[in-house]
Parts: sequence; structure tokens; C-alpha cells
Amino acid sequence: MCIPNCFLNIKNILKILPHRYPFVLIDRVLYYKKLKYLYAIKNCTFNESFFQGHFNNNPIFPGVLILESMAQASCLLISKSTDELDIHKLYYFVGIDNARFKREVVPGDQILLKIYWLKTTKNIQTFKCVAMVHKNIVCRAIILFFKK
Repeated sequence: MCIPNCFLNIKNILKILPHRYPFVLIDRVLYYKKLKYLYAIKNCTFNESFFQGHFNNNPIFPGVLILESMAQASCLLISKSTDELDIHKLYYFVGIDNARFKREVVPGDQILLKIYWLKTTKNIQTFKCVAMVHKNIVCRAIILFFKK
């Protein structure tokens, strides 16, 4: 089971991730277990700038940003598992395997990101990532990071 109260709010997240507005794509971490999993939330609000151009009459959260939110959540799991990542120490996002998009994400949706640590081989960390809205899978991917 996870540690009681093992959530991260945006203040905690900003101490770990090097990203800043408008590129922080995690709003809250619900819970995590070191070296095992992390569940996080991304709230999709209509006032996010990309919705105006993607697409004008049918706003859709860009798939590449779903993948980026998975990558950011994976970095949070690395940080909470190893204490090796903060805004001054970087892991490099080096791969996406088997990414599949199943449904659209629209303004007002809340994406639940489920990140599972699969393995570490040499300096490569591998994560299984699932993004869900209303218990429906919207995207799956395997994401890889390199520790320099």
C-alpha cells in the first residue's frame, strides 16, 4: 500500500520538475509507491491556449501533450523513488514505444495518469503509462528515460 498522505500538490511538483507555465502538465499526485507506481491528475480546462488552435470548432487535448504529461508523471515517480531528480538534475526522455490513442480528451475532462515502473536496465528506466478519463483508457505507452 502507499504511504498515508503520499500526495503532491503543485508547490511540491514545481520543486521537482524543471517545467514551468505553460508547460507543467501535472496538477496533483494522488499517491505513489516507491519504485512501483504513481497516480497523478491533469485537469483540462478550456482556457488552455492550445485548445484555441486544436481544433477551433472541436477542441481536443493534443495527444503529444498526453504523452508529455505521462513523461512528467514518470519523472515524479523517479524523484520520489530515488531522490535523484530535482529542478537541477535531469533525466532525459529518450523513447516512446507502443503509444496508442483510444479516445479524445476535451475541455472539462480530468486525465488520471497511471505510471508503473517496469524496469531499470543500466541507465535506462522504463515505465508503463496509462491515461484515463472517466474510467476509459485514452492513451497507453511505454516511456523510457536515460540517466546521464
